[in-house]
Amino acid sequence: MSVTDKIAARLPKIVSERTERGPVVAAVRLHGVITPTPTPMARNTISMQTVESALTRAFEHDRLVAVALLINSPGGAPTQSALISERIRELAAKKKVPVLAFCEDLAASGGYWLACAGDEVYAHGTSLVGSIGVVSAGFGLNGLIERYGVERRVHTAGENKVRLDPFSPEKPEDVEWLKGLQAQLHDQFADWVKERRGAKLKATDDELFNGEVWTGAKAVELGLVDGLGTLRGVVAKRYPDAEIAVAEPRRPLLARLGLAGATTRSGDFLVEGLAALEERARWSRFGL
Repeated sequence: MSVTDKIAARLPKIVSERTERGPVVAAVRLHGVITPTPTPMARNTISMQTVESALTRAFEHDRLVAVALLINSPGGAPTQSALISERIRELAAKKKVPVLAFCEDLAASGGYWLACAGDEVYAHGTSLVGSIGVVSAGFGLNGLIERYGVERRVHTAGENKVRLDPFSPEKPEDVEWLKGLQAQLHDQFADWVKERRGAKLKATDDELFNGEVWTGAKAVELGLVDGLGTLRGVVAKRYPDAEIAVAEPRRPLLARLGLAGATTRSGDFLVEGLAALEERARWSRFGL
């Protein structure tokens, strides 16, 4: 038998195998602190830039029946949380597929903002969920530079250009301004949760939006999640014939090379180190 005859003989089987392949649930990992500016020391971060390609790949499967979000995040930048969530809803509407969000160890603050992009939200009983609030944190370094005899020189046009400068003493009026800004962001966060969860919410605004974090089991009672479950467990029941395909977001170059924590210039070390401490602090607030 010639090569051509062999290919012709196998062709019907190949076509049959392709047509018999089952549906796909595409899963996207959203792991890490949410930030528009990942640092070389960060191993996992979430931003619109890093997750866009993964989201696009996930929603492009031709046998797609659902998209799953695997969320493990202590939160971070509210704008990035909103941009990613809006992109997920845009793609879901375009492809007309449901989005299932799964809270893993932690879906707090911006992490829960992302979870609300799902049509259904699941958590493990031991997951930590919620923290619907706004936090700003940083370091006051004015005493440090004075100790080492460093003079800070800042020249501005506009009296509010250096509000909350970490190298200058904190001013009460700047703190008051920050609190007003936080209140506006908090309202937007609460409005998003209400829009996405609606009548499923089973507690008052004061109970839900005070920054508290709950276990997954308690989050079910409050209506913040729809049920307890894991990706494979829920998919096995909902789509028993489905294949799970995981789309990984892009990671910083140094992290991909296994060099997270490296810095190229000695002058960057303090800034990068403080950023790494801040990232670590976001997780440690929840005992992780």
